[in-house]
Amino acid sequence: MKKQEKPEFPIQLDRVMQQLNGRLRAEKNFDIIYRVMQLGDRPCALYFIDGLTKDEILEKIIEFMLKEADKEMPSDAHSFSKRYMPYGEIGLAKDLDSAVTQVLSGITVMAVEGYDQLITIDCRTYPARGVDEPSQDKVFRGSKDGFVETMVFNTALIRRRIRNPHLILEASQIGEASRTDVVLCYMEDRADGKLLETIRSRLRGLQVDALTMNQESLAECLFPRRWINPFPKFKFSERPDVTAAHLLEGNIAILVDNSPSAMILPSSVFDIIEEANDYYFPPITGTYLRLSRFIITFCALFLTPLWLLMMQNPQWIPAKLQFIQVQETINIPLIWQLLLLELAVDGLKLAAVNTPSMLSTPLSVIAGIVLGDFAVSSGWFNKEPMLYMAFVAIANYTQANFELGYALKFMRMQTLILTALFDVWGFVLGVAVTVLSIACNRTISGESYLAPLIPFSWKKCCRRFLRMRISYSQKKE
Repeated sequence: MKKQEKPEFPIQLDRVMQQLNGRLRAEKNFDIIYRVMQLGDRPCALYFIDGLTKDEILEKIIEFMLKEADKEMPSDAHSFSKRYMPYGEIGLAKDLDSAVTQVLSGITVMAVEGYDQLITIDCRTYPARGVDEPSQDKVFRGSKDGFVETMVFNTALIRRRIRNPHLILEASQIGEASRTDVVLCYMEDRADGKLLETIRSRLRGLQVDALTMNQESLAECLFPRRWINPFPKFKFSERPDVTAAHLLEGNIAILVDNSPSAMILPSSVFDIIEEANDYYFPPITGTYLRLSRFIITFCALFLTPLWLLMMQNPQWIPAKLQFIQVQETINIPLIWQLLLLELAVDGLKLAAVNTPSMLSTPLSVIAGIVLGDFAVSSGWFNKEPMLYMAFVAIANYTQANFELGYALKFMRMQTLILTALFDVWGFVLGVAVTVLSIACNRTISGESYLAPLIPFSWKKCCRRFLRMRISYSQKKE
């Protein structure tokens, strides 16, 4: 571990400024600002970053200090901070490593000649957007706010919903280069102590240069195994009400600075599928929404492989379902049509992300015409595969988790390929691989990904599949 560099105490201002200027590259970085002042008989220097400091607050603090400078100066930093700092967020730093990190985080650092510590003033501000409702996790009814990229705003949104002293928010910094702020959130009297200590020790033991992709980088570091299994190990939510509900149920949430979502763990497949809309309506409506989501997700996973199997074995189709057969001439094998349409749907998603807003409507119309009527009339695709793939594409949006959507897509594509190669046995194998991929998955706590189905619990299963009245008056079972 790198030895912390300490200024000589009592502080020699010229030496400390030389060290800070060298560490912060103050002569090269235009936004690193330092100001030398005289407070009574003691010279001092302020270091801060332009753009990350509330100028009006820092100006008032400096004005107050200059007015009081004609009085007798205190002999130590602690007394000085109490007398000359009319501000709430004041701290002390004993080494340059801590001071440099805090300056780069937006905190103002002050060095006073002859004092035994550096003084920190947390009057920082970050460029931030409004806490609008997230575009992905929308609800018909309920709160319309969402997490943003600023950590303090996100923790305040959670505190606003849980006014309980047992809510603990532990902050740490991860990454040798990035020094990214990470906050571990939990209810002290409800969270699993063993799991909490496991996560805390993993966070402390992370040896990474930077969390370049924010929460995804942290998730891969916390759970590095079984990368080949596409089913997500964590639930990500951009809604503070959902995060607060999970905390009250005894789960743990991790917030990463610059990321507008919370990582919730442990998370089973039922936690990931669950949505806030289930709880913003009466129990019977919430139950209908939840069961509808389960059924549609199941259909999106197995509809096209099952239809392909029926097309390969038309003798199995009942007389009342003969209309599902392809009526026109098949120029391209059905398996290739389905796989090409799977790829085309992802192409449309990528195009929609990168299309300028002013062109999104006309390009959507063109894409609909080209991939609709023209694609069928040209002979490349038949109407039936396009119909079923259109249903699958829409059904993927019935649940908000992108990772789960792509995991189901990969399972569906492998079942399609196996069905085309090995007929009915390929379909059975594809279904078996899908079931095993879900059943063999584990949460970060080591529990079953299918809990409470495995191990089975009737009471918990009813709460998973049926929207019942909820009460947070008791701890999570």
